[in-house]
Amino acid sequence: MTDARPETILTHAGTAPFDHHGIVNPPVYHASTVLFPSVAALEAADATPFETINYGRMGTPTSQALEQAVAELEGGFRAVTAASGLAAIATALTAFTKAGDHILVTDSAYGPTRRFCSEVLARFGVAVEYYDPLIGAGIAALIRPETRVVYLESPGSLTFEVQDVPAIAAAARAAGAVVLMDNTWATPLYFRPFDHGVDVSIHAATKYIVGHSDAMLGLMVCTEAAWEPVKRAAVRFGTCAGPDDVYLGLRGLRTLAVRLRRHGQAALALADWFSVQPEVERVLYPARPEDPGHGLWRRDFGGASGLFAVQFRPCSRRAVAALLDPLDLFGIGYSWGGFESLVLPVHPRRHRSATRWDAPGPLIRFHAGLEDIDDLIADLDRGFGRLRAALDEGEEPKENESVGAAHTRKGPVGPLNP
Repeated sequence: MTDARPETILTHAGTAPFDHHGIVNPPVYHASTVLFPSVAALEAADATPFETINYGRMGTPTSQALEQAVAELEGGFRAVTAASGLAAIATALTAFTKAGDHILVTDSAYGPTRRFCSEVLARFGVAVEYYDPLIGAGIAALIRPETRVVYLESPGSLTFEVQDVPAIAAAARAAGAVVLMDNTWATPLYFRPFDHGVDVSIHAATKYIVGHSDAMLGLMVCTEAAWEPVKRAAVRFGTCAGPDDVYLGLRGLRTLAVRLRRHGQAALALADWFSVQPEVERVLYPARPEDPGHGLWRRDFGGASGLFAVQFRPCSRRAVAALLDPLDLFGIGYSWGGFESLVLPVHPRRHRSATRWDAPGPLIRFHAGLEDIDDLIADLDRGFGRLRAALDEGEEPKENESVGAAHTRKGPVGPLNP
């Protein structure tokens, strides 16, 4: 379906009904052992281990259907499934690194990505350097002879900086470095990494691709040159996804276009509503013309998903709790991309080294779900009433006590999944 539009690809890619008695959805294969009809067949499979299914961990027709569909949708060569987004990130990074190598990672990266780089790769002799996500072509000055990977995430999942992916990718590839990108926020529908020079596009498919908050799944979509190193790393690490989670990814994929359109509409409406509240300093959402990343977003992206953040003016933890705790439609929790709306206070300064996050007030991340937009706004409006009542009581945030300043406290750095 090379000429088909994305919505058509979503509906038909990875299906072969008449291979399965006319049944529309591929069956779910629960498999570990795979039998061979002869020694010759066994030996042929062993000779091409990354091309064949010779053990359940290597893949099944179910996982191959999802991999085929996502690769076709995104314009990649082939894809590899993993048990979670972080498993996909870790597998892709290790596929191209060894002791003595140097990698460049955006300073706005997902917190667990950063921890894997700093606590695992660094322990095995890989030099990890973080760079300003807004560096653009200037990243060429940071690339060393031993730089093997440049890792991007655009926009960042906490602070939503939009990276100049084509400029960064061009500089990296000119120096022989592999370009990896976390494309979870935009999904294959709204950003096509391979059109912009990326070698491996990584998805926490747990989020929008599954779409129903009921499965853990990761995906690595690769160019032809990158596919075998990534598949080899996945096999060596035992990286694989459970068959039922893969099936739920396939099911979610079919409705991704309609869901994502609704998420984006709701997020934009909520972001505009937040922007006129006096307690709000600014809204971080690239789809809004006021956002610093809007120009790059408009140039490179085909749409915006439902995740954004709101920078509040300084206020106490108690005032923020008054806003968030009694909300009816926004659950307080990690992850995003499901049908339900979510809210989470986040602390970017805990996860920065190449850049600084100096905003004095709290940053709160919102995911706009599929509820009625007017109902979501009404819920938030009641929350702001509680926030204002708490502020009117005259309590001012003491030093290091506002939610935005919580990162300055000594002790543990807090939750592992911001």
